[in-house]
Amino acid sequence: MSVSTQTVEEVVIKFAGDSGDGMQLTGTQFTNNTALSGSDLSTFPDFPAEIRAPQGTVPGVSGFQLRFSSNEIYTPGDSCDVLVAMNAAALKVNIGSLKQGGIVIVNTDGFDAKNLRLANYADDVNPLEDDSLQGYQVYKIDITKLTREALKEIKLGTKEKDRSKNMFVLGFLYWLYNRDMESTITFLNEKFGKKEDILESNITALKAGYNYGDTIEAFTTRYKVDKAKLPAGNYRSITGNTALAYGIIAAGETSGLPIFLGTYPITPASDILHELARHKNFGIRTFQAEDEIAGVTAAIGASYGGSLGVTTSSGPGIALKTEAIGLAVMLEIPLLIVNIQRGGPSTGLPTKTEQSDLLQAYYGRNGECPMPVVAAATPGDCFDAVYEASRISVQHMTPVMFLSDGYIANGAEPWRYPQSKDLKPIEVKFKEGLSSDEADFLPYLRDEKLVRQWAVPGTPGLEHRIGGLEKEDVTGNVSYDPENHQHMVKVRQQKIDLIADYIPLQELDSGPEKGDVLVLGWGSTYGAIKSAVRDLQADDKSVAHAHLRYLRPFPKNLGEVLNNYKTVLIPEINNGQLIKIIRDEFLIDAKGYNKIKGVPITRRELINAVEELL
Repeated sequence: MSVSTQTVEEVVIKFAGDSGDGMQLTGTQFTNNTALSGSDLSTFPDFPAEIRAPQGTVPGVSGFQLRFSSNEIYTPGDSCDVLVAMNAAALKVNIGSLKQGGIVIVNTDGFDAKNLRLANYADDVNPLEDDSLQGYQVYKIDITKLTREALKEIKLGTKEKDRSKNMFVLGFLYWLYNRDMESTITFLNEKFGKKEDILESNITALKAGYNYGDTIEAFTTRYKVDKAKLPAGNYRSITGNTALAYGIIAAGETSGLPIFLGTYPITPASDILHELARHKNFGIRTFQAEDEIAGVTAAIGASYGGSLGVTTSSGPGIALKTEAIGLAVMLEIPLLIVNIQRGGPSTGLPTKTEQSDLLQAYYGRNGECPMPVVAAATPGDCFDAVYEASRISVQHMTPVMFLSDGYIANGAEPWRYPQSKDLKPIEVKFKEGLSSDEADFLPYLRDEKLVRQWAVPGTPGLEHRIGGLEKEDVTGNVSYDPENHQHMVKVRQQKIDLIADYIPLQELDSGPEKGDVLVLGWGSTYGAIKSAVRDLQADDKSVAHAHLRYLRPFPKNLGEVLNNYKTVLIPEINNGQLIKIIRDEFLIDAKGYNKIKGVPITRRELINAVEELL
């Protein structure tokens, strides 16, 4: 049989199956292999909220979408070229996102009467036997049977052998896209090195899937995607949560401050705790508290003691931390509050993405409680953005809310290792003692930035009162005086407003400095906006893109930028949060594009929205 190799510019693959089929692991291994091949990539993992969703059902489908290209890309793709469906439910959920003419690889064992019933197909309906898949290239493979046949000499039970089905699929995809298996074999050796039978079954299934490609006559073409033309440097595939952890470590190293993480596990923020706990060699201390309140208050105590206190959570956990965050604002000490947003309200959609908490970050505390807000745009950007949030927190003696979301946190992209020499310095100044002209320590005496001094407990002469009660100006004594309270409220707000003098001016990501439409974004809408605007500009449309990292305070020139366009469009994965703030602050009749379905906005959706405005 003659098999040709075709070079293609890009491919979008969706791995989908039951939540026990290992689709996340399969997608992650293909992603890591893709990163080693040099292609640009973007991923979107999508999985159920339940630890073990009902097997074979539509709510139990777990998916992993990967787009890789020889060109620079910014999203995991609007639709798929290839769909791997391990059962009937996976096909039902994902067939709508497959391009016409796309490849469908199905595990026929997942389409028996039981699986069809669990997937809510009508009686006597099987999509593999009717005309519903016309227009697609359908390849029916009994992956379960082939995996068991490959592992017949291995002394494992049938259930244990069936857990290697995902490796058979991965091996076949490696064959189809001309990939080397060594990176996955190395991973399997590291993961299962002490469990010989499990290691052997996974490696055997992987190789069997690869070799199956050489024997099946249905596939006459293999595919290849060349390396992407990215800036020179050392790259790795990185998720948002991992990049975020590295950014916190870098901030600690640059500032010389010990890092203390006080937290409580919550989806989708828990990976930050896991990653930071691996790096005790950098002086990182991690504390998994008994609840969210204990986590944040421990971090506040660490900051009071001269560390950079960090707490991580998602919307529900941030709600529980709110009173303690107000305490940190009153104390005016550094605190990095990381919110990996998810669908809400309450426990909402734990594994689905949403830009749900901007208004919570702005206003979600009692009293006048201003706090800077910084947001990341992509997985790799989490490193730079959280580093900057840490700098602001330390140099302006304030808690900072850092916003990411599930899409950024779990998504992956190539990330070029930064050089330590290129990192912006984070200078830290502790009050070291009383000077000759000081009779007493005045903890709320401020500099030109309205920033008070940081005094480490135990420093002779620097004893001072802390707590949540209102402070007397300069002395820090408890005060119930109405004039003093108004003054302190105004000063705390002015301190946050002055941070605008110490952050960059807003720049355009692309497009003309004046024009018809400005698409203004924040957070994880970056890739979709950039892709859509780039395509519109190629059609000579007068469209520009600006993306906000600094959400409070805004860059000083933002109002001027907004007024240079006839219309401002603000896409958000919420019901309209940034748009409320922009309308309020700049009196601009901005237009919104809102999608609240637990999935990202697509490039095509934004192109249509802009064209309607034009």
